[in-house]
Amino acid sequence: MQSEITLAIVVAIISYLLGAVPTAYLIAHLKGINIFTVGSGNMGATNVSRALGFGWGIAVWLIDSMKGIVAIFVARQIMADNMATATAVAAVFAIVGHNWSIFAAFITGKLRGGKGASIAFGTLLIIAPHIVVGISLVGGAIIALTRYVSLAVLVMIAISTVWMLILVNQQLMAPEYRTYSLLVAAMILYRFRENIKHLLQGTERRLGDRA
Repeated sequence: MQSEITLAIVVAIISYLLGAVPTAYLIAHLKGINIFTVGSGNMGATNVSRALGFGWGIAVWLIDSMKGIVAIFVARQIMADNMATATAVAAVFAIVGHNWSIFAAFITGKLRGGKGASIAFGTLLIIAPHIVVGISLVGGAIIALTRYVSLAVLVMIAISTVWMLILVNQQLMAPEYRTYSLLVAAMILYRFRENIKHLLQGTERRLGDRA
């Protein structure tokens, strides 16, 4: 048991550091822009797309998604005898690192980061790819109809959370994924709290609006 706890701590630290890599800041910096001072100031794909263009936003989304995927693959090598725990711990802490990056703190003096949507998408792609297919269709339709990325993310996370809880309850997924899904949903809701307020007020910016 002690060795399992030690390995889980190692996985958590590595996953946090992988998630904390400030992709949006680094890419924007190469283009001569400080992503923390433009648009929403958020270190995420949507803000990058507003500041640099849609293509760069997609690049940040893909790289940030990969951070979660790599964290899970590394965790599964470290805790090969307990894949579900390894996956859940890695996924959650990679998202924590992305949302509250220690590297961003070194740059700005404040613990900050992205909002977790892209990296959560990457972790879910490994854990439940069939769910990703379903929510992607829904999210894509919402963005096409409204251009509200935040609304699409919130709907997708709601659907995926309920879907996973049902699968865990039916014993079709390991119980560790109940904790994963609830923690991820809580982090997404917390990080999107301002977006929720703007959506309710009708002042939320749409995809394509310039920073």
